[in-house]
Amino acid sequence: MPVPAPATPAPLPEPPPPLPAVRLLDATRLPPFEGEQRVLPAPPMVAKLDRTAPTDDLWLRLRRGFAMTDIRSPQVEERTRWYVANQDYLQRMFERTRRYLFHIVDELEKRHMPTELALLPMVESAFNPMAYSRSHASGLWQFIPGTGKRYELTQNWWYDGRRDVVASTNAALDYLQDLYEMHGDWHLALASYNWGENNVARAIQKNRKAGKPTDYLSLPMPRETRGYIPKLQALKNLIANPAAHGIRLHPIPNEPYFATITKTRDIDVLLAAKLAEMPVDEFIALNPGFSRPVIRSTVASRIVLPADKVEVFHENLEQFEGETLVSWKTYKPRRGDTLESIARQHGLSLAQLREVNGIHPRARRMPELLVVPIENGAEAFARLPIMYAPPIPKGGRTHVVRRGETPWSIARRYGVSVKDLQRWNRIRTHITAGQRLTIF
Repeated sequence: MPVPAPATPAPLPEPPPPLPAVRLLDATRLPPFEGEQRVLPAPPMVAKLDRTAPTDDLWLRLRRGFAMTDIRSPQVEERTRWYVANQDYLQRMFERTRRYLFHIVDELEKRHMPTELALLPMVESAFNPMAYSRSHASGLWQFIPGTGKRYELTQNWWYDGRRDVVASTNAALDYLQDLYEMHGDWHLALASYNWGENNVARAIQKNRKAGKPTDYLSLPMPRETRGYIPKLQALKNLIANPAAHGIRLHPIPNEPYFATITKTRDIDVLLAAKLAEMPVDEFIALNPGFSRPVIRSTVASRIVLPADKVEVFHENLEQFEGETLVSWKTYKPRRGDTLESIARQHGLSLAQLREVNGIHPRARRMPELLVVPIENGAEAFARLPIMYAPPIPKGGRTHVVRRGETPWSIARRYGVSVKDLQRWNRIRTHITAGQRLTIF
């Protein structure tokens, strides 16, 4: 095959002509400037927003963690107007919030959860740890007995973990995380927290079969649940922009309000508060889980104190080394005992004995265990604050729903009202075979 001749290279372009030489200007030979002279100041520095910078106000830290999608509905607007019109209620709730909010926000951030959830106790209990509902829900997070047990909240005669601020917060966040993983949506998780995960799951399935949307606003729900998240959204709106709503939000220090200590001895509630040099009411607000005037070390593993009271508590406790820290004892009723005779024997009135042991005034059955003063009964009782929530329901049993059963037929079988059955188990009219119901 013939080899082609090499191509002739194209000619290179000619270089451009050289530029003329530039004469530098001699400023010393210029005539003087006779116009107006001004001195320009240095340009102002532009402030930069650092979202990682620490803040002294806990409300600001709370706002920075808002991450849930906002909802807009007439119910949100209605609830916002209600809060604005009832600012006395709002401010009382905000004042109670100061004790607990740092701990809750801190725990939420550790779990990378939206900080709006720190406002949930405002909706559930108005941040009252002693709140107790007709459905037997208790504490800041309003756990019913069954759900509390599922999340390992101890409930006995001495102590109710549903009211324990540290234990119940940990359990509530565990529960909310489980609900979020179930639905993948925080609004549906919150609806499940209020209405029950099974009820929400059935509502989603019903809408899906009908070809309808399955988001929170599209699901058929009871009136209480329908208004539940709008309450939270209204509070979020107020806290996000209080000035726009005429709300005064007093700063909360962005630092721990309380600290926990591990105790190793039984101690009176009254004495524990005295050693910490704090009012008894404040001590109970931080330790609402204790149901009796004496704290049993075998039942409760911690005492919660203001962060600035821990050191003084330990210093004062050292002075009682070797001495008893309790003025109450347990008493097991014997054959022939009555509440009246036991009260008289220990220097208490019948009403005092009932109150200190959480015995309902209409209760007729003798408890298996009582707490009574070691001495000076009336004087010991007189110094006690009001600290006892209604007693935990006893005698609960589990009923497994059979095919064809209804809430009415189950309530009739056990001699209870349908309304009570629904409240105990957070159900409405729909139950399914295999579902477990608690009967008290």
